[in-house]
Amino acid sequence: MAKPNKLIRKLAGRYRVGDAKSFRLSDCNPGDTGGLDLDKQDSKKLLREGIELLSELQAKLYAQDRWSLLVILQAMDTAGKDGTIRHVFSGVNPQGCEVSPFKAPSQEELDHDFLWRIVRELPERGRIGIFNRSHYEEVLVVRVHPEFLGTQRLPPPLVTKRIWQERYEDINAFERHLVRNGTVVLKFFLNVSKEEQKRRFLERIENPEKNWKFSMGDVEERGRWSDYMRAYEDMIRATSTQWAPWHVVPADHKWLTRLAVSDTVIAALEDLDLAFPEVDPAERQRLEKVRSALEKEKATPS
Repeated sequence: MAKPNKLIRKLAGRYRVGDAKSFRLSDCNPGDTGGLDLDKQDSKKLLREGIELLSELQAKLYAQDRWSLLVILQAMDTAGKDGTIRHVFSGVNPQGCEVSPFKAPSQEELDHDFLWRIVRELPERGRIGIFNRSHYEEVLVVRVHPEFLGTQRLPPPLVTKRIWQERYEDINAFERHLVRNGTVVLKFFLNVSKEEQKRRFLERIENPEKNWKFSMGDVEERGRWSDYMRAYEDMIRATSTQWAPWHVVPADHKWLTRLAVSDTVIAALEDLDLAFPEVDPAERQRLEKVRSALEKEKATPS
């Protein structure tokens, strides 16, 4: 197995939320570089090493078929969720990994509880599931836009002042159930600054090749920045648990974001002590007989 570079290993767990009750988003620096002073080539080299190691670990996860890994990415627009997925998991066998993006719920999804569509996309044993947005939209976007509750067809007596606290409780119980059944849950909030978001919006406007990424809706949501920050802070305080903690990863430097996510995923998989299944002695004898027979076969003319 490839050995991880000591530089990148210092990022594992660095951005994990410790005491959730005292968590303050204002204490988290979106421009932090993890104490690393890297140029573009150095960061790419470290990420390649991480990709190689993650590929090896994922192969064992798939072969062992006991654990599953759920990676949840939440962020404001332009924070780099898509790029993080594309770069960090570029070496993973697609057969053992699936990305699920969650946008506005469909009419069918609105006819069920808010976790229904999430459960349908959970990774099977031996696989990695990546959620680009998730069930946390229900305590973020819906909280910032409470009018969306009206489309969810909830019985009016259930829409009380405690609805957000109740959803936090439901989410915590749901994630604890997953962990108790062999799913490792890693949650990342990619923390981009308002200034960096502005720069990236302007880049999307000025670069014709990135115009397609720009949405007027994104700008409208930017106008609610303070509301979103309060919602994120409350969410992290309420749902960063021992079994499924949040990692608040700086997102102003894309290379740091990708390295931090990569290293945290690698560390979580290494903690599982994964290994390829070993065959029993009887099966080993059968394999030896098959090998002997194959070696004795005469080559057929081409």
